[in-house]
Amino acid sequence: MASGNYSFPKTIEGKIFINNKFVKPHSTVTSTVYNGKDNSIVTDKHVICDRDDVNLAVAAARKALNGSWSEFTGLQRARCLYKLADLLEQNAEEAAYYESICSGRIMDQLRTEVPWIADVIRYYAGWADKLEGEYLPDDDGFVKIVRHEPVGVCGGITPWNGPLMVFVMKGAPALAVGNTFVLKPPEKSPLSSLFAASLLSQAGFPEGVFNVVTGDGNTGALISGHMEIDMVSFTGSVEIGRTIAAAANASNMKRVTLELGGKSPAIIFPDADLPSAIQWASKGVTMNAGQVCVAPSRVYVHESIADELIAGVKTEFERLGSTLGLDPQQYGTTFGPVIDKSQFDRIYTYIEEGKKDATLLTGGYKHDKPGNYIPPTLFTDPDPTASIYRDEIFGPVLCIRRFTEEEEAIKLANDTSYGLAAYIFTEDTKRIFRVTKQLQAGIVGVNALNMLFPNAPFGGYKSSGVGKELGKYALRDYSATKTIYIKSVDNTA
Repeated sequence: MASGNYSFPKTIEGKIFINNKFVKPHSTVTSTVYNGKDNSIVTDKHVICDRDDVNLAVAAARKALNGSWSEFTGLQRARCLYKLADLLEQNAEEAAYYESICSGRIMDQLRTEVPWIADVIRYYAGWADKLEGEYLPDDDGFVKIVRHEPVGVCGGITPWNGPLMVFVMKGAPALAVGNTFVLKPPEKSPLSSLFAASLLSQAGFPEGVFNVVTGDGNTGALISGHMEIDMVSFTGSVEIGRTIAAAANASNMKRVTLELGGKSPAIIFPDADLPSAIQWASKGVTMNAGQVCVAPSRVYVHESIADELIAGVKTEFERLGSTLGLDPQQYGTTFGPVIDKSQFDRIYTYIEEGKKDATLLTGGYKHDKPGNYIPPTLFTDPDPTASIYRDEIFGPVLCIRRFTEEEEAIKLANDTSYGLAAYIFTEDTKRIFRVTKQLQAGIVGVNALNMLFPNAPFGGYKSSGVGKELGKYALRDYSATKTIYIKSVDNTA
């Protein structure tokens, strides 16, 4: 069954979202958005917003922060968020379609993901009227009150591999606390974010609470260096994350949260449920055509089961490879293209280098039909210095190495500058606690991969970033702590 051919993008082409309306921007510079399945043009009017556009959005957010939005109670904020969640869920297929035509993501996954995204909004709606402060006793002659207040105007810069999800992971906790927001969606996949923004007025949010400026890295730089933005949250590469942090510090020392990807390991022990491990390992690095920050792109398997696991993964990869070229906007498609020709070329550069540094078991060939389709590609025994083994490729490329001892596997897993996610497969309870404690990652999955939960924090160690998304921990990043002290009345006189 094909998904609907919605007309919404044409109604907002060349516009940005400020004060609950799509408006004509100051900038006349545009870029082109392509559909990864055939490189056809989705729109050639994607606006690259300039300083005037960003200033207008920030001014709207500042006005709402100091005005109408500041008068909303926690319960009123919650009602807006609950309504937004309902509207998004009611329009799930449409939202999924706009994301799919830009990113190449498959509709079958998106139609289940959008309701999950709505539940993330509901999770934060539930927090909006439950944000507590503290009272500290006056045994030293002073009453102390600790308040948690909004940080102020927040900026968000989101990635192209899951823009609607990250829109909500940043926006929902920010709004629950009482902040206002300026979002820059990814230039390669902006439409699902613009569609979500179109629902804000219906949900009851006042003008200026949430604004969207489109653009590229130059627009993102204007946000991260803006003197009237109090916080910026970014998801993307380590290189750009460092640039954003530097710009934030050089401007007004704004708060920064960064989610910067990973090169996640999965360790498969000899007592693992092997058929399950094969399925998870195959799915984990091929979901979204491998364009997933938590993808298990390094697998370490015990030598006693290595041949069987490698054969199973190879079979799964070849099964998916046989479906190359199917339409991601068609329900039933299980494997789509990477987002664009630039990403396609980048991944193949890694694959060609990998052929020199490892054993290629399957994949690695060029698909001879239109679109940016890359077959799932499996390497074994990579050189420890190989780029396919060290770098985040962001494509359907997997490296498998054998290990003998548990300590060796842990050392190999931790031998990376990243620390976002790690995974183990074992039925040994003692090993689960022993190994998960030693893995240097912010998320550790046991007998499952690539999972996110609205109520559990997401974020990594080391170069994978700072700050947390999801769970109550994200609320801390969007809150400013204020201590008020009051001298006790002296009744002895």
